[in-house]
Amino acid sequence: MFQSFLPKPQLDEADLNRGLRTLVLDAVFSQTMSVLTTGAFLVGFALAHGASNAVIGVLCGMAPLGLTLQLPAVWLVQRIRLRKAIVVGTAMVGRGAWLLIAVLPFLLPDKHLLPVLVVVLFLSYAFNNVCGCAFNSWVRDLVPERRLITLFSRRMSYATLFGAVISLAGGFAVDYWKQPGMPGGPSGGYTVIFLAALVCGMASNWYLVRTPEPRMPAPDGDGFFKALRAPLRDHNFRKLLYFLASWNVALNFSTPFFSVYLLQRLGLSMSWVIGLTVFSQLVNVGFFRYWAAMADRLSSKSVLLVALPLYTFSLLIWPFTSMPDRYLLTIPLLVLVHVVAGIGNAGVTLCGGNLAFKLAPYGQAGAYLAINALVTGIAATVAPIIAGLAADWFTAKHIVLTIKLSFMTAAETAGEVPAMNIAGLDFVFLIAFLLGLYALHRLLSVREKGAIKESEVRQEALAELVRNLRQISTVAGIKQVFVSPFTLMRNQGNQDSRLGD
Repeated sequence: MFQSFLPKPQLDEADLNRGLRTLVLDAVFSQTMSVLTTGAFLVGFALAHGASNAVIGVLCGMAPLGLTLQLPAVWLVQRIRLRKAIVVGTAMVGRGAWLLIAVLPFLLPDKHLLPVLVVVLFLSYAFNNVCGCAFNSWVRDLVPERRLITLFSRRMSYATLFGAVISLAGGFAVDYWKQPGMPGGPSGGYTVIFLAALVCGMASNWYLVRTPEPRMPAPDGDGFFKALRAPLRDHNFRKLLYFLASWNVALNFSTPFFSVYLLQRLGLSMSWVIGLTVFSQLVNVGFFRYWAAMADRLSSKSVLLVALPLYTFSLLIWPFTSMPDRYLLTIPLLVLVHVVAGIGNAGVTLCGGNLAFKLAPYGQAGAYLAINALVTGIAATVAPIIAGLAADWFTAKHIVLTIKLSFMTAAETAGEVPAMNIAGLDFVFLIAFLLGLYALHRLLSVREKGAIKESEVRQEALAELVRNLRQISTVAGIKQVFVSPFTLMRNQGNQDSRLGD
């Protein structure tokens, strides 16, 4: 059994193809675990036990805070040089912590549950991020650069699709569990969700064990700390760090509070919240192949120059979904914001990480990606905490704009129509929008190898997006968005069968 954890001196084509297949299956189960333990489910669990916006911010900051352990993780990887063993071992501990979280409501009262939840979450994320450091180095050396974007696209398509289906079922389960007489009370549904997530995490570990690991390149003798200084001395990579840090501030300033806004401000059920998220993820999956094709033809940066403004613009729509409560246009606007965010997020998720991989030199990926994780982790930790404090401070603040209508008749009448009511979390979303614009400014200075001129990038990327949007605007196109993930699975299954033969 231990032999399966030892790296191979050389990998043949069969090893590579097997590794690509198991990495896709690993992504399916790890993403499913992720969607069941983050986002609306984690927020809903915390709200059910009396969490404030500030506490929500702290909880959502624990995951990126764990990224700070990537620095000692780099030393561990270079010291032990058994990346698969590190990945599987730390993932077992990090994911196993959710067994404790699942039973916390049965062990502790609410006043003690939230502090313990914060501590256990940090420990879970800490081990998972040590795992992530070793995994990034492993994948960077396993997968040829020409196949990185294809692998990322396939992993994200499969993982997002299955995660969406399971999370939708989980949303209905949480709402069903709120009925009187259910074991564990209203929060008992979250226990079931977290236990299901744990099972998915263990399945992910199984496929990681079956993925081959190439032997690490010989150390260059520069030492651990000198290896960490290399990415900071790389002028272009440093520009990438500025961009990714600013983008993570913008993203994490707003994203953790979408569920809070839907659950508390608009009073939607968990099924509605998860349903909208799933809808956005289906749009996300439908656009992965479009963004991947554009990235292959142009560059990853070209995709980011179009996808990032789309996602940033979606933040502006949120304040208009309530005036200040639900109204006639609330649901249509929520659908619109999830469509725009889904399209933009597909490109940012696909190409943001890929750009960091491409700029990390072969054999030094561990140090480069660890510094990237450290910088973005600090940014993503601070952002939701500050946003949570800001959300509580803005709770009693309002900006109200109205339109006065006056009709000059025998009996003069006048009325006021609310045009905008900005309050509470609306301010958080507007601040995140401004931060997103700054991140776009930082992206412009990053140089990607093989990238074409900026003016050509924008023109070609926008033309490609318009063609794709025009295509899916028809009934057949809409059908294609929803069917394409299943077509992708069928084609990949046929391909795997041929490889097996």
